[in-house]
Amino acid sequence: MSATKVTLRKRELPSGKITLYLDFYPPIRNPRTMEMSRREYLGIYIIKKPRTPEERNINAEKLKQAEAIRAQRELSTINEQFGFIDKAKQKMDFLAYFKEKLPNQDQKWEKIYKHFYRFVNGKCTFSDVTVDLCNSFRTYLLNARQLKHDKRTLSQNSAAGYWSTFRGLLAIAYRDKYLLENINEHLDKIDTQDTRRHFLTIEEVQALHNTPCQEPVLKAASLFSCLTGLRFSDIIALRWENFETYPDGGHCIRLRTEKTDAEALNPISLEAFELCGEKSTGLVFKGFKKSMLQNILPKWLQAAGITKHITFHCFRHTFATLLVSNGSEIYTVSKMLTHKNVSTTQIYADLIDEKKREAAETIKIKSRTPLP
Repeated sequence: MSATKVTLRKRELPSGKITLYLDFYPPIRNPRTMEMSRREYLGIYIIKKPRTPEERNINAEKLKQAEAIRAQRELSTINEQFGFIDKAKQKMDFLAYFKEKLPNQDQKWEKIYKHFYRFVNGKCTFSDVTVDLCNSFRTYLLNARQLKHDKRTLSQNSAAGYWSTFRGLLAIAYRDKYLLENINEHLDKIDTQDTRRHFLTIEEVQALHNTPCQEPVLKAASLFSCLTGLRFSDIIALRWENFETYPDGGHCIRLRTEKTDAEALNPISLEAFELCGEKSTGLVFKGFKKSMLQNILPKWLQAAGITKHITFHCFRHTFATLLVSNGSEIYTVSKMLTHKNVSTTQIYADLIDEKKREAAETIKIKSRTPLP
């Protein structure tokens, strides 16, 4: 592809003045409008027929200024920077750009957008996105109130996750040439804190199975999560159309998880399939509501003799820890949980103290037979 040539041209206006503009050849595609652009009007005007030395000097000075801009633009196009387009991009709405990314991302992006919108009071152009602004947003996240519970602050790990995702957006904007510099090079991450993941033992899961629940659909959905590792958001949206049957008669689920937006085809056990009830159409766990997790779930756990602090998400932890404790490979468990990285799954192995003790007992330094 040949380099774009930039020529300074003139056009007479009805007023009699001459406007100066740049002519690009071949034309350049404007990434904002996706249209090919050949002209950039400079907003510089000269007198058509200067009559005095002063007018001629003014014209000469303006032509000199326009020529300097022309040379700068030509250098920019050679470097594939397109300075005049960058200038237009700087005036564009960063919040609008952010919002355009939301439909293809998980719910966390929407929460970050709402926090950033609140942080900048609803106004932010690309020129506003500086290192100082981003560092201020980092500080904001470390002290921000939750969106739904304004009396609670974001946890350290939530702030770290939001900040990491926001930096990912900055990287995309830099790649798309909406940001003139890679701001991420000047930003520090937010460290995460180790948190204890609560889970149930197989005996506790069996106790839940044997304990009646005020809402049978809550019981079925909870045990289903223990046997499949599906999140609440995926279970409440699970439809019969997501089920498939293997040639051997076994069952599996094909779905796109809401959190990671990753499509997965995972087998499920016969017990898990039976928890779904009689095969039908539409939603599998009809009548299952988030409100059940606030009051009914704790009462059911208490009735089963479980005193741990267990949330619905802990059933997913239970599935993972039970798989690991039964000898399943981390890679397999990672695929079942639809984790993007095996390192995310590795933490479940650290939860199994029994396996640690077994590993410690494998090293022996004493002789098995008495020395003579």
